Amino acid sequence: MTENLKQETVLVTAATGKTGRRVAERLAARGVNVRTGSRKGSVLFDWEDESTWGPALRGADAAYVAYFPDLAAPGAPEAMRALGRVAAESGVRRLVLLSGRGEPDAVVAEEALRESSLDLTVVRASFFAQNFSEGAMYEGVVAGELPFPAGETAEPFIDADDLADVVVAALTEDGHAGRVHELTGPRLLTFGEVAAEIGRASGREVRYVPVSGVEYAEMLQQFGFPGPESEWLSDLFTMLLDGHNASLTDGVRRVLGREPRDFTAFATDAAGVGAWG
Repeated sequence: MTENLKQETVLVTAATGKTGRRVAERLAARGVNVRTGSRKGSVLFDWEDESTWGPALRGADAAYVAYFPDLAAPGAPEAMRALGRVAAESGVRRLVLLSGRGEPDAVVAEEALRESSLDLTVVRASFFAQNFSEGAMYEGVVAGELPFPAGETAEPFIDADDLADVVVAALTEDGHAGRVHELTGPRLLTFGEVAAEIGRASGREVRYVPVSGVEYAEMLQQFGFPGPESEWLSDLFTMLLDGHNASLTDGVRRVLGREPRDFTAFATDAAGVGAWG
């Protein structure tokens, strides 16, 4: 594949987030003119304020779209439809959209963005390994307990660095428009096995605690999440971990020509840089 955006401008939405930060760093390293869009950065982009979208997109040739809180969230299809319209009016030609693997509601939002008729690549990802080192489950690891409504279901955790490499390829190489890249890691792991892997790598005692969806929603409310948001998140996780995603794909290998990074390598490296203290 040939790179074709080195002299062009790419907007990265949610550029301070788990994936946006990695995508922006990789694009900059390739000499791409990167606009790092966020709610508080130099390029203002706020998913809750549509008036910020046009100025951020205007003059950009491509954009990485990472919707917050999740592409399956209520209101996401409407937001994607509006973003597609604004992007087209702003002269954007190419979009790469982060989506969730096995999320029917996210597919509805994907289709809403596809209505823009811009070149669109969809990257559907499984759970991120980095959720345990810089995401919502970090505090559980540090506390020694990981409560989650996953039961004994296995998940093919994807490394966020692998996902960022795929996104950058889709933004800078030909042949990705109109395609859906479904990404997983190379191995299925239960949350209990994840806790054991992190424990071995970090030298900590980490235990997975299976809870029901109702219990998890109650826990989120105790941490300050509003009731409706807590229930939606709990329902989403329970659905995602009902077993329908317990399989592997070759998405990383097809795009990058290499195998995805294993969870053990992630845990070892994260522990090595003091991710868990």
